[in-house]
Amino acid sequence: MAYSLSEVVQHSGVPVDTIRYYQTIRLLPGPAREGRNAVYDDAHLDRLRLIRSMASRGFSLRVIAMLLEKGERTESDRALLTAIEEESTEPGYDSAAAATQLGVPHALLASVERAGLAEAQEQADGSRRYSEGDLRVARGALKILGYGFPLTRLLALAVKHDRSIRKTVDGAIDLFDQYVRKRTRGSEADPEAVGAAFKDILPLVTALVAHHFQRVLVNRALKRLKKSGERGPLEVALKVASATRLGVRWQ
Repeated sequence: MAYSLSEVVQHSGVPVDTIRYYQTIRLLPGPAREGRNAVYDDAHLDRLRLIRSMASRGFSLRVIAMLLEKGERTESDRALLTAIEEESTEPGYDSAAAATQLGVPHALLASVERAGLAEAQEQADGSRRYSEGDLRVARGALKILGYGFPLTRLLALAVKHDRSIRKTVDGAIDLFDQYVRKRTRGSEADPEAVGAAFKDILPLVTALVAHHFQRVLVNRALKRLKKSGERGPLEVALKVASATRLGVRWQ
């Protein structure tokens, strides 16, 4: 996705002068050019978030530069950012701060929360906060909106999915309770063993659900194209489908 400098400032929260300074000391690659306009992309935003995340943990710019020296590729940045986030114990962002980070009105995020489509993680003190991983998923949703989908129809579809999947989730929890948490009749299972089982099973289940959703979506889309007789789009879709692999990263 292409961004102007002002849009990068809005999405990253990093001032213009700081962005230009990072470019001067080669922490941030320069923008592409379209005529006289500077054009930034998602890789620039990822790099700025990585720099800010590392700086907030006490890394100097010199050390950040050393760590990024071999991280010219976007995937390297994301892997490093994920590793740092995994080590982080910081609580993240409350609802208002998350809206600011996403560059959307707080009222919009609050509306999504009321619809049950966004749930921050509850903290030990009872507050609820979003993580960097939550914000990354939310940015993906905003990117989908950028393709021109009407917000109201997309939210309606999301609510329908949410209501449906809650029943499935309740059934999954019942199974876990019955066969893992309360395996021994009359006594609770070892809490540590339950925790280890939950940690092991959760990413497996998540990958299974995501894989099933993707496979059903692709196959039903192909079926519609075959039925319509649109050979050109069908050939393109088959090529894309055969080359696409599901990427699920547990965070």
